Amino acid sequence: MHRPVLLSEALAALAIRADGLYVDGTFGRGGHSAAILERLGPRGRLIALDRDPQAAAAASAIRDPRFRFVKKNFARLSEALSEADAGPVQGMLFDLGVSSPQLEEAGRGFSFRLDGPLDMRMDPQSGESAAQWLAHAEEKQITEVIRDYGEERFAKQIAAAIAAARRREPIVGTRQLADLVGQAVRTRQPGQDPATRTFQALRIHVNRELEEVSLMLPQALERLGPGGRLALISFHSLEDRIVKRFFQAHSRPDLPRRLPLRASELPQSALKLAGRAVRPSQREISENPRARSATLRVAERTAAPFDPNTRIEPGARWRN
Repeated sequence: MHRPVLLSEALAALAIRADGLYVDGTFGRGGHSAAILERLGPRGRLIALDRDPQAAAAASAIRDPRFRFVKKNFARLSEALSEADAGPVQGMLFDLGVSSPQLEEAGRGFSFRLDGPLDMRMDPQSGESAAQWLAHAEEKQITEVIRDYGEERFAKQIAAAIAAARRREPIVGTRQLADLVGQAVRTRQPGQDPATRTFQALRIHVNRELEEVSLMLPQALERLGPGGRLALISFHSLEDRIVKRFFQAHSRPDLPRRLPLRASELPQSALKLAGRAVRPSQREISENPRARSATLRVAERTAAPFDPNTRIEPGARWRN
């Protein structure tokens, strides 16, 4: 059973209006969507997105005229909202993590604890699987992906082990890869499986997760109405860094340094931060260990124009 992370905090952050239009950009198994629908009145609307076929199947069971599901990833947010004939949105929520059902189904290939095909695609019908990519990627590319997306200090050793192993036989299973990584990683902090960072890195790469977050954020800002809230839950530092830098760039004026202006003379930014980053309580972590790395950041749209050319400090690297 999937348990939404930071559920009450996310709902509070959205400041839901009974007659508002809201977006759940990562439907998953519908936990956040169900809670939002409970707070909407008869005139409220909720649009949900997800690219996972199982998420689409779960959404098809919701018989509520206020709800509409669009099977697209959130990098195509504007297209999805246009398809749903949506006007200005009062709130958007994105839970950027992998859902528990995805991790717990061996056939999806996300988990190193379960033996299954090495797939890792959010949409198994689109793009290249992790096994397919590992079969042809250069050893240097594998090193870079594991290092940059997994923040793995043994990336070079792991990539060398993968390159050597695939000369003997194709790497097609999750346990097969996890065992390879375990043999290449000499030490690891207590409680963490040696394959954790490598599996995270491959999943991020296969699904282009960081690039899609960066593509989604400006679309969300363009679609929010004045006073609308944008709430994002991230589960690792790479995603959180992108969100944090985007929020910072669009919540303060982009002016030359040492320009002599009073506070009242500063131009208004397109966003204003709504409180500090929120992390789960110890109680939630004990009840749902998946929540331990979650971070919720929230910003509110102002009436100021959005400038897509605003400079954002350099963030995480990604590859197509």
